[in-house]
Amino acid sequence: MHLAAFVTAGPGRPGGWRHPGSVPGWLDADYYQNIARTLEHGRFDLAFFPDILSVPNRFGGSTDSQLRYGALGSLRMDPLPIIASMAAATRHLGLAATVSTTYAQPFNLARTFATLDHLTSGRVAWNIVTSFQESEARNFDLDEQFDRATRYERADEFLQVTGKLWDSWDDDALVLDPDEPLFAEPAKVHRIDHQGRFFSVQGPLNVPRPPQGYPVLIQAGASAKGKDFAARWSDVIFCSHASKESAQAFYTEIKERAAKYGRDPESVKILPSITPVVGPTSARAKELAEEMFELVPPIGGLYTLAYHLDVDLSTFPLDERLPEVEVAGVEGHYNEVREITEREGLTLRQLGKQYGGRYEGGFIGTAAEVADGLQEWFEDGAADGFTLQAPHQPGGFETFAREVVPQLQRRGILRTEYTGATLRENLGLSRPGHGEWAERAGVRL
Repeated sequence: MHLAAFVTAGPGRPGGWRHPGSVPGWLDADYYQNIARTLEHGRFDLAFFPDILSVPNRFGGSTDSQLRYGALGSLRMDPLPIIASMAAATRHLGLAATVSTTYAQPFNLARTFATLDHLTSGRVAWNIVTSFQESEARNFDLDEQFDRATRYERADEFLQVTGKLWDSWDDDALVLDPDEPLFAEPAKVHRIDHQGRFFSVQGPLNVPRPPQGYPVLIQAGASAKGKDFAARWSDVIFCSHASKESAQAFYTEIKERAAKYGRDPESVKILPSITPVVGPTSARAKELAEEMFELVPPIGGLYTLAYHLDVDLSTFPLDERLPEVEVAGVEGHYNEVREITEREGLTLRQLGKQYGGRYEGGFIGTAAEVADGLQEWFEDGAADGFTLQAPHQPGGFETFAREVVPQLQRRGILRTEYTGATLRENLGLSRPGHGEWAERAGVRL
């Protein structure tokens, strides 16, 4: 079983920052380094940082409640310097940062992640997003966002260029022979001369090929286009499900799509999001979950949902059910809330509170009971592991590492020691050979 931690560089879950177990140290390096040490002690594969490039204003065109309630994106630090600081405090933990292909350039991204991969001895991952909010577009000199098809076409070419840049140095190009003298073998460093619809890049990169070949790639596509993109490029897929059954269906579909692109399905690790609540007894765990749920303002949860769906939910009656809507945002979240709405008959107001305080996976109980549930999903073909969202930071991570991790280790389904030298090795992934992505890039979506 593989474990990732979904760490927010700011308040994450609506209301979570109000809990006594939440320490608001989002502006301090020590805060993230302490979380990193906790996760490494718990033998997590990686810490994974999401990102948002604006203060969302999708609910009623205003940022007021987002800021007032500390909802999604009200404060969000740049994840790249944060993972660099966490690397200095750890030796084994993988470190993943989110960067958008819509608002970055391939050369800068390839150079940054190659540098970080060298500095961490091969522990870096890139969470690929295409971004979908108009408020983000307006922070980057655009009047409106690209449509979904264009975003994915740009992302596809972005990955092709990035791969070419990481491959622009042969693995043995850096010689460092002072007697010859020969610093790098010129014949083994190549221009890429890429000319495409979105990018024109000469190359070569001015950083040698990363220790992992390519940093680990994470993606969360849930639309048909997103699933194909993830199955083609991703090493790790982050997803969210309202039931084990929907997780199993997604798991099977992604593995089949990966095989369609000529990939070994086992080379794509699917890690659904979970938000466990652990207590000394089942009753106390349920009480803790209810206490945290009461801290969630319904409007704060609706702000988060409006952002995820990219739908202005302020236009719908709060005391009626969410109608069917055309989602420009994350289809996976829409499928999740639609399943919950139909199952529980929630009004939009109730859905907002439930969404803001949801405990993904429904893992609420003692450490043994939570471990039982995780083992069931893992063994029943719903997951290769999990992405842990703490109900509050950093306490949620500390409780899971202290209470649940030993349960999983005693069952023989979680490592007791790191055995790999790189993140790829700890995930059970092979190092991509030089030029491997060129073959994958030849398969058009």
